[in-house]
Amino acid sequence: MRKSSTGEHARIDMSAKGKACSACQRNGRLTCRRTRLGEPCLKTYPVEYEDLLKRARVSFQARRSIKENFRLAQLEAVVRMLEEHECDFVDVLSRDLRKPRFETIVSELIVVKNEAQYAISNFRKWMQPQQVERNLSTTLDECLTVNEPLGVVFIIGAWCSPVQMCLVPLVGAIAAGNCAIISPAVCTAHTAALLHRLIPSYLDNECFHVILAGINDLADIVELKFDHVFFSGTRDEGIRISQAAAQCLTSVTLVLGGKNPCYVDQNCDVTTTAQRIAWARFRNSGQSLVAPDYILCHSHVKTRLVQALKCCLMRFYGSDPRESSSFGRMVNLEIFNRTKDLLWRSGKVFLGGQVTEAEKYIAPTILTEVDESDPIMQHDIFGPVLPVLTVNNVDETIAFINKQEKPLCVYVYSNNSKVISRVMSETTSGSFCSNDCALQSLMVTLPFGGVGGSGTGSYHGRATFDAFSHRKSCLLRSTRLECVTSVRYPPYDERNLSLMTWASSLSWRGQGWCQIL
Repeated sequence: MRKSSTGEHARIDMSAKGKACSACQRNGRLTCRRTRLGEPCLKTYPVEYEDLLKRARVSFQARRSIKENFRLAQLEAVVRMLEEHECDFVDVLSRDLRKPRFETIVSELIVVKNEAQYAISNFRKWMQPQQVERNLSTTLDECLTVNEPLGVVFIIGAWCSPVQMCLVPLVGAIAAGNCAIISPAVCTAHTAALLHRLIPSYLDNECFHVILAGINDLADIVELKFDHVFFSGTRDEGIRISQAAAQCLTSVTLVLGGKNPCYVDQNCDVTTTAQRIAWARFRNSGQSLVAPDYILCHSHVKTRLVQALKCCLMRFYGSDPRESSSFGRMVNLEIFNRTKDLLWRSGKVFLGGQVTEAEKYIAPTILTEVDESDPIMQHDIFGPVLPVLTVNNVDETIAFINKQEKPLCVYVYSNNSKVISRVMSETTSGSFCSNDCALQSLMVTLPFGGVGGSGTGSYHGRATFDAFSHRKSCLLRSTRLECVTSVRYPPYDERNLSLMTWASSLSWRGQGWCQIL
């Protein structure tokens, strides 16, 4: 691993050192995406990546990570790392995103610690085999499912929550007994470098490794063949990761962005609604997978709502948010320019709109007079911009949401429980929350994940343990009923077939009496 002149870890040059694509080595030129286009295979893998994977796989095969005491020690080490280096995490997130200390502690460190403490309290229970109901043909046998770790997993973190999105999945992977290779987002370079330094100091060096690789290199690394890939990030990046995983038949969990709609009913507490929406949309300078992406506002409440949002932003960040210590910055110029372009090509600025490229600063912005065809309604927003559209009733809202890709989150603000129930039951999304935003994505007891275009699989708490486990079905039979089961053996005759048909037609606790004797 090279270091830059500033002492920070530089990104590994994928073409500098390595060997030919392992998929091409195994299966020839036809498996390489480039050779399908008639181009030479240019894929290379740094030797370090394959070496790390081999080390982790050797440790897993030696059952090092499976032991209960090992899992407990590693989970406790995660908590200790966060507690002993709280100031370091606050510092690097301030340098990468100018993230306020309050947001770092609440939305990054506390979230991870809660996950780890919950896993520490429950992972032994999650490990236990689960008995399943038997039928008469298995009444003397044992039917159960056993949770097995998948093996060596690859965790790819997102830059918008660079600590949380690396360490929450890692907690579940540890609890489930896996080894892991973690790839923090390198565009949050200071945070990635800190994780690269700290994790080997706290966790087992043979089972857990951190690599620093660019987003364009990750699909090639996935083809090294892991036992599971956990990815959080944008939809386009997720597609590339899932396609690479499919080449190796590797299972994936994808937590992707999406156009998260937020319906504001005419029957709601406008002041509270505005506060909660403004907090969720503009924290971390709007860089969040779960922030409301746009408001569908009832026409009767629109004027009051946008004024209330304006008052909230003045109270949160002052008359000049650029000077506020509570307001962050865009992660890099690419995201800055993308958000600025969407902002300037869509709707009418009601509040904000100021940008300063040198600081990667975009002011908290509210857009009105937004059309469904505007660019900002066609792309995910990872910045402090909130479009407000007008609808006339809940039917129009539901129809609008259902025309779009399935979102990661749907939000509704209303005092009418029937309105909330209708939107919840008549739309499809990864998660749903009424009269607040984002909190459903932070609870350890609620599985969180996407559906359709917003992702696949879920995590948090027990769901993360399950994401990194295989639920193996086990039937432990005796040989005491061989006189009965012998009817299944050749040579077949009609009498035995009649017995099998009769037996399977009998009902016992709602099941066939026996599926096979």
